Amino acid sequence: MSGNLTHFDAAGRATMVDVSAKAETTRSATARGRVVMRAETLALIAAGTAKKGDVLGVARIAGIMAAKRTAELIPLCHPLPIDAVSLELTTDPAGPAVEIAATVRTTGRTGVEMEALTAAAVAALTIYDMCKSVDRGMRIEAIRVTAKDGGKSGAFRQD
Repeated sequence: MSGNLTHFDAAGRATMVDVSAKAETTRSATARGRVVMRAETLALIAAGTAKKGDVLGVARIAGIMAAKRTAELIPLCHPLPIDAVSLELTTDPAGPAVEIAATVRTTGRTGVEMEALTAAAVAALTIYDMCKSVDRGMRIEAIRVTAKDGGKSGAFRQD
């Protein structure tokens, strides 16, 4: 891995990376995160009885919408044609937490790591928003890319 930051030109100015010479390939990325909360809050989510409704369903839709709008939020991201976005939201009583896994796929010239990260982060923020009236102490944790495939740099995996 080189030590060069790709979003700066030779003069040190921020720039969008030129991907026009890259081949279009199938690319995917998965980002994970979690929202840690009180056991009582998790029980409301799992039972579907939170005051604002289906927390996991709304968070899933929010994550999907966020992935599609990443280029509007992150200044130097390329707008990408998203082929698929999936979010897995699972309750973990041992946490107690909601575990989030967001996977994004495209066929294009640049990867979808930022789209996956954005999906996971917005899903987590939505969970917080929907449950903050009963648990302001919730923590959003460990948002990170855990898998990436496609492109020149190939595959990447981490826990």
